[in-house]
Amino acid sequence: MSQQPDYESYPPLFRPSSSVNPNHGGVEKGSPEMEAAAEGDGGVPVIDFECIKKDGEKVTEACRDWGFFRLVNHGIPESLMSQMLERARELFSMAYEAKQAAFNSGAASYFWGTAAVTPSGAALAASNFHWMEGLNIPLSKVPQLHYEDPMLESFRSLVEEYGKHQARVGKAIYKALWRKVELGTLKLSKYDEPSTRYFSEDTGVLRVHRYPRCLEANRAWGVDVHTDSSLLTILHQDLVGGLQVYKDNQWIQVKPIPNTLIVNIGDMFQAISDDKYVSVNHKVKVNEEKERISVGYFVFPEDDVVIESSKYKPFTYAQFRAQVQHDIKSVGFKIGLHNFKR
Repeated sequence: MSQQPDYESYPPLFRPSSSVNPNHGGVEKGSPEMEAAAEGDGGVPVIDFECIKKDGEKVTEACRDWGFFRLVNHGIPESLMSQMLERARELFSMAYEAKQAAFNSGAASYFWGTAAVTPSGAALAASNFHWMEGLNIPLSKVPQLHYEDPMLESFRSLVEEYGKHQARVGKAIYKALWRKVELGTLKLSKYDEPSTRYFSEDTGVLRVHRYPRCLEANRAWGVDVHTDSSLLTILHQDLVGGLQVYKDNQWIQVKPIPNTLIVNIGDMFQAISDDKYVSVNHKVKVNEEKERISVGYFVFPEDDVVIESSKYKPFTYAQFRAQVQHDIKSVGFKIGLHNFKR
C-alpha cells in the first residue's frame, strides 16, 4: 500500500504541481545507467561484530573484495535504532519552511536536491539533481545543541546516544582493518597503535536522509553513482529499500534487513591502504509509492593529517575535501582520488 505524503513537507520542486523534470541533468530513462539491478542481496558479505574484535580476517576479505558488508550483532539497541528512524520521519514531515528555520546552523543544517555539503552543512549544487533531503549533524556539536521544541530536543538526545554507539562500532572496524594493513607488506603508520588521526572521532557526522516519493521514479535517483569521501561509512536504513552497490560489472540491490547496519569503505581508507580496500560505487533509487529514511555515520581523518601511499601523491584530508568541492562547482561532479594518483 502506498503512503499518502504531506506534500507541504516536501521541498517545492518535489511537489506534483512543480514543473521540474525529475531527471534534471541526471540519467535518461532507458539508458544503461537505469538498467534494473540484480535481485536479491547478490552475496553481500555478512559480518558478526563480535568476530571482528577476535579475528579481522572476514572483514578484511569483505573490504578487499566488496568494500562493503552487512554488520550484525553490533550491540546498538534495536529500540534506539527504531526511534532514530521514527523521529527522523516525524522531523521530515514538518513543513518545508519549518525545517529550514529549525536547522539553519553549522551545528545542524537542512539541505535538499544534492548529497554534497560543505563542513558547515551548506549544500553544493551538482550537475545531477538528487531526489532527497537531509540533515547534516556534526556529532561533536550535539552536546551544545538545545531546543525548546520537545520533538527537536528528543531527537537531539537520540542523536547524541546513537552517535556514541556509531563511534564505538566504527573504531572497532577501523582497528581490525588497520591491523591487517600493518601486518601486510605495507608500512603506512608511524604509530604503534592504529592512528587516531586517521580515525578522528571528532569528525563524526550523522547525515539523515529522506527520499520522497517520486511519481516518475524510473527517471530519477535519490543519490546518483558515487563513492564516499569518508574513512568509513555506517548506514542504518528503513525497510523501503533502494540502495544499490556495484560489483562484478553489475548493480546489486542491498536488501533492507531489520537491526543490521551497512558498512562501506570510503576514499580515505582506500588511499591509506594503497588500494587494498575498495571505496565502493553505490547509489540510491527512489520509490514511486513510499518514502525512504536512512541514517548514515561518516568519519574522517583529521584535516591536517597527511595521507601517504605508494598509489597517491601525499595529501591531507582538507586538501582532498577542497578539491572535491572545487570539482563539484567547476565540472558538476566529484572526481575524487583520481586527482591525486601518482
